[in-house]
Amino acid sequence: MSTSQSTSSARARILEKHDNDVVIVYAVRTAITKARKGGFKDTKPELLLSHVLRAVYTQPGLDPALIEDISVGNVLPAGGGASAARMASLHAGIPVPTSIHTVNRQCSSGLTAVNDIANQILAGQIDIGIGAGVESMTFGYGPKGVASDYDEEVLSNPLAEDCLIPMGFTSENVASDFNISRGDQDAFAAASFQKASAASKAGKFRAEILPVKAKVIDPKTEEVKEVLVDHDDGIREGVTAESLGKLKPAFSKTGSTHAGNASQVSDGAAAVLLARRSVAKRLGLPIVGKFVGAATIGVPPRIMGVGPAYAIPRVLEKTGLSKSDIDFFEINEAFASQALYSIRTLGLPLEKVNVHGGAIAFGHPLGCTGARQIATGLNISKQYGAKVFVTSMCIGSGMGMAGVFVSEQ
Repeated sequence: MSTSQSTSSARARILEKHDNDVVIVYAVRTAITKARKGGFKDTKPELLLSHVLRAVYTQPGLDPALIEDISVGNVLPAGGGASAARMASLHAGIPVPTSIHTVNRQCSSGLTAVNDIANQILAGQIDIGIGAGVESMTFGYGPKGVASDYDEEVLSNPLAEDCLIPMGFTSENVASDFNISRGDQDAFAAASFQKASAASKAGKFRAEILPVKAKVIDPKTEEVKEVLVDHDDGIREGVTAESLGKLKPAFSKTGSTHAGNASQVSDGAAAVLLARRSVAKRLGLPIVGKFVGAATIGVPPRIMGVGPAYAIPRVLEKTGLSKSDIDFFEINEAFASQALYSIRTLGLPLEKVNVHGGAIAFGHPLGCTGARQIATGLNISKQYGAKVFVTSMCIGSGMGMAGVFVSEQ
């Protein structure tokens, strides 16, 4: 990956350091594991969340009493989610006065949580907070997470009704509307697996992953074992476009979306510790990055996957940056069709997108991904000497979100 050599005034401006900046003190994620099959299949989301909340303040040596608020992205929470998040915070050793809440902006919930905390810091409401994300698709995904019916008057609006189109069919809509071929989707997906496999074998994910001891129940013997979960278990070696070409379409007999070119159903958690720069300096905390800004935008629900193609230009406009100012992009791979559409529409070089692979290769725990991408982006920045990166994702029901970050490592 070659990094940008841009010297634009906007890039120079965001690289400056000011006392009121929102900085990242630490960012970490768990491994991402296969739902119902992987290392976290018997771990409840509140425990996953507790692990990353504890790590994100203990690793940089922060007194948890100084954490003022926590925002947690979670798409499939049992009972509304707020109580489970509060339980996780208390279990993680964060004291009673620290408040917490959950947010749900579907696939961008983790980034929304980070944006929420960053904006509280910018507004002067708090000085230190955590933006996090968690999802156990083992426990929350499937029929039990779907409403039985909706109001007929609301559904009489065609756009509102389109919000109920299953994600796989929105992928087929993007592929057919914009002529994204099955061959191109499979080639993109294979590249994701290949990049992720190479990065995993080379230990390139190690710095961003928190090793977690988890209890796993053998489904045949019901024996409980404790295992160390320290790597993404959905990554497969030897995947090629040819091997993916043998898989049957999952949503339409004549379609192009299948299990190998769509994101994996997964479990995982991530957390980002944010602070005002002046406060971080006063406390002697490490500073690994800087939050620059984020933006959201709506798109037609039937092609919800195109979100990044519109969210990225919006956040660049809001921050005064151009594409050439960005060293690399982390674009969530919900489906190969939508990722390819976004990359092509924006004219992004493939070598600057998902340097270590993406969700097709290692999974997409819905509420976690937006925070996970920040930990991944900072890790990539440190390894390749990059400075400015963008994270983005499409969002169920038809939206996109993107954020801009600077590495200071």
